[in-house]
Amino acid sequence: MKNAEELRRNLADVFRQLHAGELKPAEAAELANLGGKMINSAKVQVEYFALRKEAPRIAWLEQDAE
Repeated sequence: MKNAEELRRNLADVFRQLHAGELKPAEAAELANLGGKMINSAKVQVEYFALRKEAPRIAWLEQDAE
């Protein structure tokens, strides 16, 4: 995933596939779990920088990140 926006699009597609019966619930759950882990790691970064009173650029959280 190059950024959070792409992750959201992919998770929305997982939901669509699950709803359409194209994906097993266990597979969808694992993909959602991995997505949550990616978000939590970004959250840790944000919290760390907030504690240090820094405001760095976190490319993965920016929509146009490469």
